[in-house]
Amino acid sequence: MSKVTLKGFILVPESELESVKNELVNHQRLTLEEPGCILFSVTENLENPLRFDVYEEFTDQGAFEHHQQRVKASYWGKVTVNVERHYEILT
Repeated sequence: MSKVTLKGFILVPESELESVKNELVNHQRLTLEEPGCILFSVTENLENPLRFDVYEEFTDQGAFEHHQQRVKASYWGKVTVNVERHYEILT
């Protein structure tokens, strides 16, 4: 199986920015602990504080799908329900 890479960005509503930033450290830690996670980075954009640049690498499709399911059921999933996601997924 081939590696799965996700890259892009999220746009956070200003009213939810602090909640997202507060949970981001935990979300990153949990993701990096997942089996099959090679690299995971979510960084606040220097020019737009409501934009966070996202880059993820997983060993294969199964690891990526596991991550997606975990995120949907997590506190991060609840905190980011109103976030606009702009991603490209490469396999």
